[in-house]
Amino acid sequence: MDLFESGKWRFSRAAVAVTIAAGHLAGCVSAFAGDKPRGSAYAPSRTVLSPGISKPPLGLPADHADIDTEHIFGFSMGSDIGKPGEIEVEFENVGAFGKRSGSYAALANLNQVKYTVSDNFRIAPGFSLSGQRIRGVPGLADHQDVAFSGAALELRYKLVDRAVAPFGLTLHAQPGWSRIDDASGMPIAQYGAEFAALFDRELIKDRLFAAFNVWYGTGGTREVATDLWRHDSEMQLQAALSYAVRPELVFGLGVRYARAYDGGALNRFAGDAIFAGPTFSYAISKEIGISGTWQMQVAGSAVGDNRSLNLDQFERHQALLRLNLHF
Repeated sequence: MDLFESGKWRFSRAAVAVTIAAGHLAGCVSAFAGDKPRGSAYAPSRTVLSPGISKPPLGLPADHADIDTEHIFGFSMGSDIGKPGEIEVEFENVGAFGKRSGSYAALANLNQVKYTVSDNFRIAPGFSLSGQRIRGVPGLADHQDVAFSGAALELRYKLVDRAVAPFGLTLHAQPGWSRIDDASGMPIAQYGAEFAALFDRELIKDRLFAAFNVWYGTGGTREVATDLWRHDSEMQLQAALSYAVRPELVFGLGVRYARAYDGGALNRFAGDAIFAGPTFSYAISKEIGISGTWQMQVAGSAVGDNRSLNLDQFERHQALLRLNLHF
């Protein structure tokens, strides 16, 4: 399988998704193209950023950073990582529903304790659970179970602080180990990692926010039943807009374009999918917040399958519900 699709129809859908996502990124970068001399996102000439800079300069309203952007975009992430010394407990639940035929539902649960070490660095160890209810799905064994599935360590570094720059940028890395396949529920031994660049920008002060993410995941998996290894990888472009109806209540829309590959380094293209849907975030109090999204596959295809949508590597619907406790 090639890295790029051969059909014009597939390529055009990919171009649409990339254009949507790139539009949001362009909005972030456009702040550097005005009347004043400005540089790139990594070396801005207007403001020289360093790891020690994180607090707003004199004259910047204190409420500029009142809305934490990390979880207001659904699946996409904002660049905020919390304040130094802050401890946060997070329960993230991702559901996947619907295949071509049969009954399919899968749940992946990640539980983390996040500790913000400094203005720019956060660490978050966690463990995961998974559950499936599969009946009559071609290619998957009937299965119903909930089990401990693995562990992960999330690391985030804030490279550009949106409080002192036109946009924020945080780098994300998360190595992990799994003993259960989240999609099928079958026993495995999997070692992998995901990496991301998380951009966000405040378009209208205290009201409208935009995010653009680039995600890459890779891993090696040994199937216990066959003792055979396989390697796969995935890349996603994500974009989202969120509007604060009130400081504690945010609604928005998220779009994701995902490409799946055989091979750990985006070697052989296997299929793609585009998901879109509404998002929300609600701060119940300063200590408790909930957020989530429900997205449906609006376009997609798998290599060797001419039918609409990609229900081999992906599902019809994907949903997220997240609970955060701050200490």
